[in-house]
Formats: sequence, structure tokens, C-alpha cells
Amino acid sequence: MADGFDGFPPEALRFLRQLKRNNNREWFLAHKDVYERRVKAPMTDLVLALGRALEPLAPELIVDPKRVLYRIYRDLRFSPDQRPYKTHVAAIFVPRGVPKKTGACLYFHLEPAEIVIAGGVYMPDAPTLRLLRRHIADHWEELEAITRRRNFKSLFGELQGESLIRPPAGYPADHPGVDLLRRKQWHVARTEPPALAEGPELLPRLLTLFTAILPLVRFLNQPLRTGPMTAVDRGCAQGPVG
Repeated sequence: MADGFDGFPPEALRFLRQLKRNNNREWFLAHKDVYERRVKAPMTDLVLALGRALEPLAPELIVDPKRVLYRIYRDLRFSPDQRPYKTHVAAIFVPRGVPKKTGACLYFHLEPAEIVIAGGVYMPDAPTLRLLRRHIADHWEELEAITRRRNFKSLFGELQGESLIRPPAGYPADHPGVDLLRRKQWHVARTEPPALAEGPELLPRLLTLFTAILPLVRFLNQPLRTGPMTAVDRGCAQGPVG
């Protein structure tokens, strides 16, 4: 297999557009072969290519397609929306030893209207919030420096997500990093036109954006690791990429 990725075939976006209009089991089963060959297979190839490219930059990331690709099937158990299928394809890259649902990660998805590339912490639970704020209180200057880097600001601007109106309990209003502590989310996201997915420029664009986000992801994950750090993990945590 070539090291690069030539892009999704035109049938991929066409399938996702049609699925949005025909989100039912009968239509999907009639077109499942198109999904498998023209959507899922190239998405797997893209993840494999990303994995090869990310290995020397971020060896701590899990890049196995079986673990990073999201299923097309929606979880309907607690949703008022009973449409059975997602109308996008997505992948998430989480470092080893970090909780998948609450830790910081890299993420991208392709849908008919756009490509979304994102990273950071999006929905931390209460214990994760406490750990993150404690870490930020002691190292706020490091986080501020990451968000002020030229490539970070030019690609993403500011940190995104919700914030409290007042400082969280236990932190004074005059803490020098209070604006970072008031946050409930620490993430960034950028959209790209869907046409980018159909050419060889997608892979290098993803790498450029992921490389800019990696220092943020590593900073946020430092207090969240569930096991002892390996030599590779220690090296990754100490230095930024690029």
C-alpha cells in the first residue's frame, strides 16, 4: 500500500448525501456495498496513512483503524432521534493510557457539507474537570504559551468551548490563569471544504492541523493518565511537535 492517500472517490460524498435523504434501514442495506467499498474502505486507508505519518511524531497515539474508526450505526437507546445511521464518517485518535471518553484527543470527520478537524477536551466529566483545573492552576503559563504559538493561532485562533461566568469553586478571581480555569472545555476545531476529501491534499492538511493541536492534547492529558508513563510517553509529554 502506498504511504500517501489519493482521496475519497466521488461516490463517498454522494453516498453520504443520499443517506441524509434516505436514513432508513431498507435504503442502507440496498446500498451497503457502496458504503463498504467507497466510504469505509478509503476511510480505513486514510487512517492507516495517518497512522504511518503520525508514528514518528506522536508514537503515543492509538492508530489502529479497528479502534479509531466510529461505526456508521447510531446509538438509539437514549435518543429521541431514531434515525439509524450517521451521515458522516469519523475517526478519533486517543493516546494510550488516557480515558477515551474524557481525555484529550485528535478527531476528524467527513460529511457532505464539510470536513471537521478538531482536538482537545470536549466533554470532560466532573472528576476530569477537577484534575484539569488543578493542572492548569499550576501550569497555566504553559497552556497559554501553547495557545499563543504562531501556527496554533493562525490555524485555530483561540481556544473554543464553554466557560463559567465566575471562577470555579476553590480558585480566586485574581488567579493569573483565571480565564483558562473558568473553562469547561478546552478544544479547537476547524472546517475545510468537502472537496478537499477527494484529492491527495487531504492527508497533508490533516497532518498540518493535527501537528498544531498535539501540544494542547499532550498538555491536557498529563494529569489524566491512568497508568505509569513509559519512556516513549515521557518523551512525548516533555516536548511539543513541529
